[in-house]
Amino acid sequence: MSQAIDKLDITVSDDVLDDLRERLARTRWPDQIPNSAWEYGTDLAYLQELCEYWREKFDWRKQEALLKQWDHFKTEIDGQKLHFIHARSSVEGALPLVITHGWPGSVFEFYKIIGPLTDPEAHAGDPADAFHVVCPSMPGYGWSGPTHETGYDIRKVAETVSKLMARLGYERYGAQGGDWGAIATTQLGLVDAEHLAGIHLNMVIAGPPAGVENPMEGVSPEEMEGMAEMGNFQKNETGYQQIQGTKPQTLGYGLTDSPAGLAGWIVEKFRTWSDCNGDIESRFSKDELLTNIMIYWVTGTINSSTRLYCESMRSGRFGLPDGRIDVPTGCAIFPKEIIRPPRKWAEAQYDVRQWSVMAAGGHFAALEEPDALVADVRKFFRELR
Repeated sequence: MSQAIDKLDITVSDDVLDDLRERLARTRWPDQIPNSAWEYGTDLAYLQELCEYWREKFDWRKQEALLKQWDHFKTEIDGQKLHFIHARSSVEGALPLVITHGWPGSVFEFYKIIGPLTDPEAHAGDPADAFHVVCPSMPGYGWSGPTHETGYDIRKVAETVSKLMARLGYERYGAQGGDWGAIATTQLGLVDAEHLAGIHLNMVIAGPPAGVENPMEGVSPEEMEGMAEMGNFQKNETGYQQIQGTKPQTLGYGLTDSPAGLAGWIVEKFRTWSDCNGDIESRFSKDELLTNIMIYWVTGTINSSTRLYCESMRSGRFGLPDGRIDVPTGCAIFPKEIIRPPRKWAEAQYDVRQWSVMAAGGHFAALEEPDALVADVRKFFRELR
């Protein structure tokens, strides 16, 4: 099996862009109850506005150039194509750091943090904090997709990432992630602990400590509030998980065929999961929202991306890791993150060395609060280099 690593040209053909504009122009819109806004899901008026901008004003070539400022590569691991950005630092002794995205995100989420991480001095930082940054598209996502066989659960994603880092010659590295990326990074702590300097998570999954009579003892009022919000999320915001975790193929027909449908499915998550107080464009520009959506569209991978839910539910690895993580762990707790367990619960699951309660931000930390995330990552790995 080839272990070659080749440059990847992510240029999208004009035919794909022309077809997209035609499909947007021919969208068949559903009705909406008057004045219901986002109460039943993505607001019709906002989605129509976004799709009109997408068709008339959005400049993919500009966003493509933004992504092309870094080198893109492809390789094959266990028969599956894997795409990744590899941004090496010019600083001697920089620590390798793999950053893994989640759903419905992509490597585009990291466009604000790659520069500060690889070249701290150019971004008011200390060169001693430099990283060689690797950003893979998870198997089945973006230019890594689609997958063509069963079994790509989140453990398989972690194993793929560990093999990528080995192929790149990195014998000791750090890992960071949010959403599925946080779960993959946690799994890395189980499958590749010997090569990890540490892991940094901006979404922490932990349950009540085993064998503790009162798991709520010592939980602060602020942490109680976070748990209440987690309960609300589980009750009202997890319908997508059940669909993607059981019958993703059925969902895939509509999302693969309709760009408006795809945008509606993804945009709702960016609004609900971010620290935007209901105003999505207070956190993300239309260009940012659409560039992320475009990566799913131009690669035709929304269907295979959702299969990660199904594969991980079927393998029993959807939530809590199946073992304690003894790798040094840093946790950045953003106030609007959808999952925020108490610190004592996390400490029972991880070797927590740093616990940072952030002032603002939500689920998409690298896009919402890039400076805060970068500062926390630098601080955590400073003692582990």
